[in-house]
Amino acid sequence: MAWRSSGATNAALIANLEQNGLIDTDRVKQAMLKVDRAHYAPSMPYDDSPQPIGHRATISAPHMHANACKSLLEYLSPGSRVLDIGSGSGYLTAVLANLVGPTGSVIGVDHIQPLVTLAETNMRKSEDGRRMLDSGQVRFIKADGRKGWKEGAPYDAIHVGAAAAEHHEELTEQLKAPGRLFVPVAEGWAQHIYVVEKDADGKVHKEKLYGVQYVPLTDAPAD
Repeated sequence: MAWRSSGATNAALIANLEQNGLIDTDRVKQAMLKVDRAHYAPSMPYDDSPQPIGHRATISAPHMHANACKSLLEYLSPGSRVLDIGSGSGYLTAVLANLVGPTGSVIGVDHIQPLVTLAETNMRKSEDGRRMLDSGQVRFIKADGRKGWKEGAPYDAIHVGAAAAEHHEELTEQLKAPGRLFVPVAEGWAQHIYVVEKDADGKVHKEKLYGVQYVPLTDAPAD
């Protein structure tokens, strides 16, 4: 149903995602309505498809962002701390910030400085985005996402927007107990979404979900 969810406006896109069952909670719907994809996707922002953003990176399709939010929603409460790895153009970082509210915080990590700058620039296109940045609710940092960001840990939720070559233990270690990680992992020629749960006692459980196709979580491309 994803290919039928595109719309002419941000509101139409979200309405179609909801109608097709790809958004099924009002919290996710409202969080996505507050973030205009046209500020973050340079072409066809309201198509339910991935879009290139330069530097061999993409902004994921809206239905994947909705699914990531749904998967992490239990841990995206007001005041939660979130790490968004592979933050790219900054879209999902902004949506996550809406879900955790002004008392929460979201750190967006990308390994390409021009994308870090792009994300900040994109967020400043809206009043809400400027407020989130100026208050410190949202920060964008250049770093190797495979190592997470220890300075802000532990996190209630971690989202990874690029395919990891393995299950990076640093990311699980940076989760709170309880906490949850949403990450695509490469397995041979295929990639699958995993949800990694750390319970209150620190025990870790990994659940393999569905196949996907993401850009790799790897070194920055050579200039």
